[in-house]
Amino acid sequence: MNSRTPQILGFFLCVLLIPPLPVYAARPSAGAVSEVKSSKDYKEYLVFFEKIYKMMDESYYESVHREDYDRFLKAFNAKIYAQLKNEKKSDDFVRWRSAAYLVDFLKTKEDVFSAFYPPKPAESYTKDALGERVDLGIDGEKIDAGFKVNHVEPRSDAYGLGLREEDLITTIDGQILDSLNQKDIEVKLTPLKGSKVKIAYIDQERKQSHEIEPESKEYFKQTVFLKDMPIPGIFCLEIPKFNRMTSEDLLRFLTFIKEHDPKGLILDLRDNPGGPPLAAREISSFFLKAGDLFAYFQKKGQDKAELDVPSVPEEYKFEGPMAILVNKDSGSAAELFSGVMQSKGRAVLMGENTAGQVMLKSMFDLDDKSMLLLITSRGHYPDGRTFSFNGLDPDNKVNPDAEPDLIKIAAIYLFKVSTGEIKL
Repeated sequence: MNSRTPQILGFFLCVLLIPPLPVYAARPSAGAVSEVKSSKDYKEYLVFFEKIYKMMDESYYESVHREDYDRFLKAFNAKIYAQLKNEKKSDDFVRWRSAAYLVDFLKTKEDVFSAFYPPKPAESYTKDALGERVDLGIDGEKIDAGFKVNHVEPRSDAYGLGLREEDLITTIDGQILDSLNQKDIEVKLTPLKGSKVKIAYIDQERKQSHEIEPESKEYFKQTVFLKDMPIPGIFCLEIPKFNRMTSEDLLRFLTFIKEHDPKGLILDLRDNPGGPPLAAREISSFFLKAGDLFAYFQKKGQDKAELDVPSVPEEYKFEGPMAILVNKDSGSAAELFSGVMQSKGRAVLMGENTAGQVMLKSMFDLDDKSMLLLITSRGHYPDGRTFSFNGLDPDNKVNPDAEPDLIKIAAIYLFKVSTGEIKL
């Protein structure tokens, strides 16, 4: 087995990408089972299945049982193999679908996250999990004069070459945009990796024409965004996802906020599925005491993997009152950060119970470029409590069906805290 060192990930909600097999009452004859076991591809399947079992036995957060593996083999012999072969499925499909079924046999009932991924979904999941993107990093809308740029990813090549929000793209690869619709332009702005695209544009600030040739390549997306607020002195940062550069994005906005006499800060983590656990640790440095235990994970048979609060210069820290907004889709690293901030009394949680996904997951590559994604340990608070599968319990629960303006509620709360009307 050519398995790389597992990549430690955030805790994304995994969806099994191959539909489950139907259950059949009929059983094949003893001769049919014997024929299955004697075939060459059957023996190759067994080697593959043993790799999956060994990976889970060594790395899964709970013990796996050989009797469950044996139950899977009986099901494979009795119906899975014959059914897929009768449907003219390829050997690869049989191997991958059966491996996904095997993971279901071995994992715990409460685990809806560990899964097997065939090569293409594995590649897509990996890029999404790490927060990477491959394109020009340009979003906008078609207008009569051309293509108005609404957003340029700060780490994209286009941004580095000078393109900014509000600029107007006039031609792409020499083609005037009059005859193109929105979708046509978007296709041209999302070329294959390594492609270069000639773009002519007029910058909004100086009304000057420019030509650039950005390359479509990997970069980390911006993950922190400043939202307009109705109450002076109260700021809100939306973080829809964590990646390796979230702390860098957050620092940039906190620097801006601290220059404007902030009275309170809202972090909107609603619908944030998480990301790398180290991202949660890194952003804690702006709000918590350096060197304190942030959280820990503990794999089966191993010592605690403790995460401490990193040290940053004092001028980067935010000391004011905070509210963190969460909902049922706030998961993994977003929950980890929110739960620790709540437990340390550093922020008030508002919204609804979170997803219950504070766990460490790792990717294990197989020789055929498929991937096994496993929960390898549960997350723990500094005091030893385990993060619940039921999610975090907010300090101020809000019924989402009532459609409240949660940002406004949090802003009013923080304003009253700043005036002394409400005590923390």
